[in-house]
Amino acid sequence: MQGSEEVRPPRAGEAQEEDAKTLEAAVQVLSGKRRKGLGALMPFLGPAFVASVAYIDPGNFATNIAGGARFGYTLIWVILCSNLMAMLLQSLAAKLGIVTGRNLAEMCRERFPKPVVWILWVLMELVAMATDLAEFLGAALGFNLMFGIPMWIAGVLTAVTTFAMLALERRGFRKLEALITALVGVVAACYVMEMFLSNIHWKGIAGSIVRPQFAPGDQLTESLVLAAGILGATVMPHVIFLHSALTQGRIRVSSPAQQRKLFHYEIADVVIAMGLAGFVNAAMLIMAAAAFHEPGLVQEGKLEEAYVTLQHTLGPLAKYAFGISLLAAGLSSSAVGTMSGQVIMQGFLNYHIPVWLRRLVTMAPALIIIMLGLDPTHTLVISQVILSFGLPFAVAPLVVFTARKSIMGSLASWKATTGIAACVALLIIALNMFLLFQLLMGT
Repeated sequence: MQGSEEVRPPRAGEAQEEDAKTLEAAVQVLSGKRRKGLGALMPFLGPAFVASVAYIDPGNFATNIAGGARFGYTLIWVILCSNLMAMLLQSLAAKLGIVTGRNLAEMCRERFPKPVVWILWVLMELVAMATDLAEFLGAALGFNLMFGIPMWIAGVLTAVTTFAMLALERRGFRKLEALITALVGVVAACYVMEMFLSNIHWKGIAGSIVRPQFAPGDQLTESLVLAAGILGATVMPHVIFLHSALTQGRIRVSSPAQQRKLFHYEIADVVIAMGLAGFVNAAMLIMAAAAFHEPGLVQEGKLEEAYVTLQHTLGPLAKYAFGISLLAAGLSSSAVGTMSGQVIMQGFLNYHIPVWLRRLVTMAPALIIIMLGLDPTHTLVISQVILSFGLPFAVAPLVVFTARKSIMGSLASWKATTGIAACVALLIIALNMFLLFQLLMGT
């Protein structure tokens, strides 16, 4: 890759005033005109926080709370491992966008044969539908629990609110990033409160991390289903595509040295944002284990029951903290899910449709679920298992592209990094194949 050390500021009309100030500050940092430290890091924070919303969406609520209620602290190691995988894969996605100026869907369209592109597009569209189902349904459930609104009205209210949030895109990326980051902060604050109110068994948590295992005996298959759901809800395929799109043109750099410097700042963005998301996920499972799990009893861990039960076990403050966090997570992730779907469709097909039209199409499954009166929590868990099965088809191309020097130049992944990422992909595939075998055998 050739180029000078020039860092190009945004072109006129490309960004709103606030965006332009952010990008100009980033240019000064990369050019060495601004001191290091937190102030230097701030212009680069944002893309990973938008992506992190997908890691604390209502699907995570369903899988983590179900896992904690049924198996106590047994599966907390799955959350820890999943979060480390997420950090690695999101870093690679960010680097792909920075170096190539293309997102993962566009790279697939340009590098793969057309039949492969169509297959990948169909699979990722199914993943996007499962994502939208979880996020839309979760936000509607949040409205229902907090305000007693009938589910179908809550669904309409979720759609209206999501449209309003997405309208911020017209005012520049920074405003939408700020809103989504604020909602992530609300979710995190609520779970700090939940942790404070819960009677936590720290030795049980440490034991699960030190000795990873699944539930024994006849609960093995069920714990594997939830583990796959936790994995799918944490290492989410659609947001791998989104993160590469968020970094592909946000800050323009023209040389490998500047790209490497920019990538280092994006790694910091990933570590902070994904670290926060990992804490929230762990807090969800820990709270559910402390509040609902009783050895020898089968707990459903449904979100509706958790909302009501928390008032009796931890007090009314915990109940409302849970409801507010579910609502904030559902609304923010609905917006992010829409953005991801647009990236997938436009990237694979090179065809743009209005965001509002895609929202209307992708909300249909959730509205059908609501009208049929199907169980929201069970539906959310199943949707996360679907996401887990879609993961290899996002992870494999990402690992291949970021390992090639012909694509990434001097920023191609080290062999060790590629090896670890490949092991992550193989682990995901192995878990899903074993899970599928268990389910088909009925054991």
